[in-house]
Amino acid sequence: MTTSATEPATPGAAPETAARPRAPLALVVLAVLAVGYTLWATQDLILPVLLAMFFALIGNPIIRLLQRIRVPRFLGALAVLCSGIALIVMLGQQLVQPAGEWIREAPRELRSLAPKLQKLTKPVQDANKAAENIARVAGGESAAKPVQVVKTEVNDPYRSLTATPMLAASVLAVVLLTFFFMVYGQDLQRNAIALLPDRQKKRVTVEILHAIETEVSRYVLTISVINAVVGLVFAGCLFFILGLPLDEALLWGTMAAILNFAPYVGPLIGIVAMLLMGFASFDEPLRALVPAAIYLGLHTLEGQIVTPIVLGRRMALSPLVLILALMVFGWLWGLAGLLLAVPLLVCVKIVLTKVEGMDGWAKLLE
Repeated sequence: MTTSATEPATPGAAPETAARPRAPLALVVLAVLAVGYTLWATQDLILPVLLAMFFALIGNPIIRLLQRIRVPRFLGALAVLCSGIALIVMLGQQLVQPAGEWIREAPRELRSLAPKLQKLTKPVQDANKAAENIARVAGGESAAKPVQVVKTEVNDPYRSLTATPMLAASVLAVVLLTFFFMVYGQDLQRNAIALLPDRQKKRVTVEILHAIETEVSRYVLTISVINAVVGLVFAGCLFFILGLPLDEALLWGTMAAILNFAPYVGPLIGIVAMLLMGFASFDEPLRALVPAAIYLGLHTLEGQIVTPIVLGRRMALSPLVLILALMVFGWLWGLAGLLLAVPLLVCVKIVLTKVEGMDGWAKLLE
């Protein structure tokens, strides 16, 4: 009796599967460095697109509400964009004068701030002088004078002439891209998904894009409203409690709202700025600490109570991962990177959650 040639030699044996090749660690490191360099080198092209997507995510929930009351998406996007620009222009008109005054008076205020800080640091300075005298006596000879290095800087008169048109072109590009993302973003997603050959890939891609649009737009809009309220409350405290002029109070309130978009880093910069502002504006030490104390109290209330209650735990991110992301994107793109770090990290977390087998990496970000 003969056996068929197609039967396996060992019945019940599991079929052999080819091991998935893994990229060497050096290749992964080189790929990460290449991506980082590309993001840095092409920031003039990438940043307007990312900022436009960021602003479009803020306006999409409002546009959807307008569509429910039979307002066409084109008109809704135009109304939202024009309202945002008008609000920024009105706020800018209120802030130009106090900001200009602070910029002009900053050298004098810093000079007046120096004696106050010297009084606070006088014990430390006395201790340093005593240590230097002891070291000089122990050495038996006078310390050598430090060498002064004089640096010269060549001012380029054409730099200011070329910077203004480039800045205006970038702002115009962000405005136009924001409008087109609001109007044609859904059609672009639909046409891009139609290019995928596999139905399963289409379904997963639709889920990921829908989750990103829903969750990130909700997150960005909610955080924007919360930060605006924090800025208004802080400005009100400066106006009613400390008696600052209204335009100056609005200036510091706007600064507090903008800095609050960058977790940890922004509030830290804000506390230092409020300390400097307090010591420059008030002579009494306790009164000078009030702006920083109010800012710290509002930030603690917002970060520990308001935001967790409103957003819940779905957008919870690890503080360590968040700080690393702020450092990386801030180093790559400056202030715009600090603004975009959290939304980009939320997008990465959503993608990792939806892709099969990547749940562990998503939990690593929490």
